[in-house]
Amino acid sequence: MNILLVCAAGMSTSLLVNRMNEAASKKGVSVHIEAHPVGSVTSYAEQSDVILLGPQVRYELKKIQGMYPDKPVEVINMQDYGMMNGQKVLDHAIELLNK
Repeated sequence: MNILLVCAAGMSTSLLVNRMNEAASKKGVSVHIEAHPVGSVTSYAEQSDVILLGPQVRYELKKIQGMYPDKPVEVINMQDYGMMNGQKVLDHAIELLNK
């Protein structure tokens, strides 16, 4: 499973990527998670299974959903993002893939 996290500069989600990787290891789930700035979404989205936007770029949601209609694209829950809750964000990404 490939998960793309999109944020304003690509750096604010680095900690969240680490937390999600820790949660995946504990669950025994094989994932590849990357974080990139919203401006480079076209360079990384094709190889992603799920695209999650940081709350600070939620205004790009409809645009990115329109660009990738066959992929789940959603905004990360603001509370989970703020708390850097990698487990909940990972669980949400898995849930989106299983819809």
